[in-house]
Amino acid sequence: MRFFMRKIVIIVVLAYAIFSLYAAYNVFFNKRVVSRVHRVVKKGSAPLDTGKAGEEEWNPWEEDERANSIVLQKNRDAFRSHQDRIAKNMPKRYKVQIWGKAAIGLYLWEHILEGPLNPPDISSHWREGEVQSGKINFSFYTGPAVVQGHVSLEADSGVLVLNGRVQQKISYSIQWLQYVQGLVQAHSVSRVAVVLLGNEQCNNDWISPYLKRNGGFVDLLFLVYDSPWVNDKDVFQWPLGVATYRNFPVVTLSSQMVNSARPYLCNFLGTVYKNSSRETLMSILKQNRMEKECLMSAREKWLPQETTDTSKKYQVALAQSDLTLCPVGINTECYRIYEACAYGSVPVVEDVLTPGACSAGTRSPLRLLKDAGAPFIFLKDWRELTAILEKERVMSQKEKAERRMKLLEWYNGFRQQMKEKFTEVLEDSFFKVS
Repeated sequence: MRFFMRKIVIIVVLAYAIFSLYAAYNVFFNKRVVSRVHRVVKKGSAPLDTGKAGEEEWNPWEEDERANSIVLQKNRDAFRSHQDRIAKNMPKRYKVQIWGKAAIGLYLWEHILEGPLNPPDISSHWREGEVQSGKINFSFYTGPAVVQGHVSLEADSGVLVLNGRVQQKISYSIQWLQYVQGLVQAHSVSRVAVVLLGNEQCNNDWISPYLKRNGGFVDLLFLVYDSPWVNDKDVFQWPLGVATYRNFPVVTLSSQMVNSARPYLCNFLGTVYKNSSRETLMSILKQNRMEKECLMSAREKWLPQETTDTSKKYQVALAQSDLTLCPVGINTECYRIYEACAYGSVPVVEDVLTPGACSAGTRSPLRLLKDAGAPFIFLKDWRELTAILEKERVMSQKEKAERRMKLLEWYNGFRQQMKEKFTEVLEDSFFKVS
């Protein structure tokens, strides 16, 4: 029995020794077997030695990754193609800079192009703004600090707004023209237009040498008053507008302005020159005892600037009168006409041609406004005013409100028409946009 037990122990020990030797052999001498199920070679890591040179490890997700990569590339290509189509179909934009060196520049910018100005303070020495019209992005600079050489050029097309009414203004305008001419010669600017407040008798010969048709560099001229130069090819007539140099505002339309009854039939606040038709006008108003029905305030001397009180008084007169009397001055076209339109007060215009070279045949004076269908009351002699006022007295409030709305709508349409014309002329001449 003891011998049998010893034999079993020896067998067990021997078996353990044999198993231990086998295990040691596998650990230290046999080649390692790697499971291919869980082994994935990461990108950038060195491949493990598999015993066969150049053998690649198997990646079970390789086909999915390849498919995803193909889909991603197709999406990227489709997105680029979509962006290219958008860019191709988008209208091309052009840049034009406007340098406002005359007060009529504010009428162009705020009243016609309806552009903003920063800072809003009208006393600021430097004001600027941007607005889009048609295919053009306009930028505008104005104020005393806008001087030659101190305005950055962000476009090679420019519009220069100048005053050529009197000799002092002409001298200043010539300095600016010579400066811009230097920019053209230096190839910093390639296309130039000028908006000019011309002489009230249309004596504008001083600018003629600067026009491209006369060997100069100015491609286009937008000219105030009925100049015979206007040909709608390179010279276009431009409206005088409101007196922005007196800070006349952009008037906001309201229902009260249209529908409310106005306490006065007419108004005239202005300068009465000796031996002028304005003396006749004042005489007729007094003879008909119109002091209570019409707001009247006459002065003997023209004042270039208004005080806050006189400016407010004038605007109140426009807003509270059915008619605004517009006698001729040095020229038939005057600020008062446009200012009356802004408040819905019908201009009664003295339709006579003033002395000078401002004539375009039977269409003058005020051919620009007449061609646009201005709903004004025209007369040749102020003695016709008595009959006009008699008709006003019997008009109903409804008729007056309808007429007022017609005037306000016309004036808004007129400004929009000028905006579109200005933009289209620049597009066609500067950029050949069809």
